[in-house]
Amino acid sequence: MISTYISNFHNVFGKYHDLMPWEITANLPTILSEMMSNLNDAFEIKNGIAIHRSATIESGAVIKAPAIISENCLVAATGYLRGGVYLGRSSIIGPGCEIKTSVFMEKSVAAHLNFVGDSLIGNDVNFEAGSITANHYNERVWKEISVVHDSKIIPTGSTRFGSLIGDHCRIGANAVLFPGSLLLPQTIVDRLQLFNQSSNSPDGISPH
Repeated sequence: MISTYISNFHNVFGKYHDLMPWEITANLPTILSEMMSNLNDAFEIKNGIAIHRSATIESGAVIKAPAIISENCLVAATGYLRGGVYLGRSSIIGPGCEIKTSVFMEKSVAAHLNFVGDSLIGNDVNFEAGSITANHYNERVWKEISVVHDSKIIPTGSTRFGSLIGDHCRIGANAVLFPGSLLLPQTIVDRLQLFNQSSNSPDGISPH
């Protein structure tokens, strides 16, 4: 499933790429800890956090283990990474962003004031200010998350999963992606829009 959305996921995550997205996020701390043992000496590894020597971590950023921050990444002041986070080459986490148990592939950006939780983010994805991936149904009694893939509803068996966002997607300012959202490559989510894929109501979604 993941390869339909993220072209090079298998190159980075090897033996794990055949797992379902929610299985990746559920096991991400363990996966990252295993991946760290294969990193080269271009990374400085300390207390379960691996940071490439070319990456920039501004004063005031908080990174909690485990985490892998790849080459030429930027984590801005007041950025907050927790629960297992992978940042691919040249990705940017702006000020006031919280990234929880998520993967960002290459050249993806959370601009500022974003929340991305329990999600897989492809290459060259951009989150404008204030956009979020919701990862839990706080508002309903039945909390298990389902996804829609190839026009089929698939139960995840999980109560915490955010989004699988394909390569080159654009998420507009203050947009909200409901739990279990799957965005094909080059999807555009308009500003202030809600994407509720599980109810087949992708308001404001259009291809390039």
